Amino acid sequence: MPDPRTPLRWRALAVQALLILALAALAYLAASNAAQKLARQGIVAGFGFLGRPAGFDIGQSLIPYAAATATYLDAFLVGLLNTLLVSGLAIGIATGLGFAVGIARRAENPLLRAFAAAYVELFRNLPLLLQLLVWYVAVRVALPPASDPAALGQAAFLSQRGLFLPRPDFWGSAAAVPLAFGIGLAAVWLLVQARGRAVALGKKPGPVLSLSALLCLGLPALAWIGLALAGHPVPVAWPVRGPYDIEGGLAVRPEFAALLIGLSTYSAAFIAEIVRAGLDSVAQGQREAAAALSLSRAQALRLVVLPQAMRVIVPPLTSQYLNITKNSSLAVLIGYPDLVHVFMGTVLNQTNQAVEVVSLTMAVYLTLSLVTALVMNRYNARVAGSRA
Repeated sequence: MPDPRTPLRWRALAVQALLILALAALAYLAASNAAQKLARQGIVAGFGFLGRPAGFDIGQSLIPYAAATATYLDAFLVGLLNTLLVSGLAIGIATGLGFAVGIARRAENPLLRAFAAAYVELFRNLPLLLQLLVWYVAVRVALPPASDPAALGQAAFLSQRGLFLPRPDFWGSAAAVPLAFGIGLAAVWLLVQARGRAVALGKKPGPVLSLSALLCLGLPALAWIGLALAGHPVPVAWPVRGPYDIEGGLAVRPEFAALLIGLSTYSAAFIAEIVRAGLDSVAQGQREAAAALSLSRAQALRLVVLPQAMRVIVPPLTSQYLNITKNSSLAVLIGYPDLVHVFMGTVLNQTNQAVEVVSLTMAVYLTLSLVTALVMNRYNARVAGSRA
């Protein structure tokens, strides 16, 4: 007997196919119209402009970049890496600070609870743009003038131009140091997995934090010392005072510091509320059961309460991570050379390739958001499955 729902299914497929064709035709017409208008203005459509010389300098670059030889593609990569740098650091700092403040919201000490509540209400209810401007002005005003920087011996200098630190070069044999750090991170991951299995079996878990610090810091230190003893020391570029400014070394610019502080403190206020709600979702009986097992409050929080609260914390935490990446585009207002500032600003003004520049910038932010959501969703599925 034929299924009576078959005609309805074919009809639904036909409607969807027609809708897709209509959208494709609309996109084709829009692209053709844009290409014709650009051609009338003497602008060649396409991404060939990325290979042309850029001719402008960028204040902060994580890769070699020279205005005389760099292309627009190089400028795009510099802006992208700057965006990834500030977003990644802000996510890490905001997560740590947000969890600390969120846990403090439920602390026994009333002064600590009041401080955490005041922090949340202050930073959550002020616009991020205003906070960025305040941090930027506060950072610059508090620093000594560029003509008379504060010096820590000959190792570091601090002025309104930024903080200048020694910069190690981890190329060649010196790559053993970051490799040792990566091995330490892998060992920490194995320790965390072993701790989870021990908790699941009812065994007492070993000290993870101290061993993690020892592995992540001790292994790179041993690699650094070993290279020096082997006659291949890690090269270090030291900052020196030049005729007009500090030259060499690693420069931490005020724009970067203000953006990082602003993004971290603002997002941490929302993460703190997410953590507080997650802790409140765990039944009081779980804490009582932990106390009956002679676990301290810290142990109960780390081993019993927080793992269960993560089921509630992770989904909204994903949204905050996405917001941090997107909110980093406000860097254009304080002069930090992120992707929007470099590509949507300088490159667009010089090339007039509006369609290509805007499309590429949107594709980058969409890709970053989708990758972040994918990683967090996989972690959320793992957390939810392990506690089901």
